[in-house]
Amino acid sequence: MREKIEAGFEGIIFSGRWLLAPFFFGLFVAVLLLLVKFCKLLFNMVVNTFTATNDQMLINILTLVDTALLAGLLLIIIFSGYENFVSKLNIDKHEDKPSWMGKVGFSGLKIKLISAIVAISAVELLKVFVNSVQHTEEELFWKVLIHMTFVVSGVLFSVTDYINSKTVNH
Repeated sequence: MREKIEAGFEGIIFSGRWLLAPFFFGLFVAVLLLLVKFCKLLFNMVVNTFTATNDQMLINILTLVDTALLAGLLLIIIFSGYENFVSKLNIDKHEDKPSWMGKVGFSGLKIKLISAIVAISAVELLKVFVNSVQHTEEELFWKVLIHMTFVVSGVLFSVTDYINSKTVNH
């Protein structure tokens, strides 16, 4: 009797992983919303190409890059998170399947996540430096410090994962 209760309870807990599926769908909707923002900015850039300054064009281009990086980050989280926590995606034979899919564990997901955050932060910092006259020295200091915090965090995550890979018995 105890075994049946335990098996039933474990089955319910295991089925609970599907509670995460709506979160990943919500992130997919966020990618669609980013696409709308991307297209709007691109359209405005095209319309204003001849009247925009070089700095404005550069900031707009960096914003497009930033948006694309964020969308890519969300897709990495969606694919990896879904496969790690909910269910495997049955697309093994699809020719466009990214090579890393199905191979990125939680540790790899953390590294990809922090790498994307550092890249996004770097683009944001570059946008700030293009408009540095609009920021105080203190604001610039804090923005650089926050970016460096992301960089150091990424390095520490990598070092921790490297040490863990060498010490964990396989």
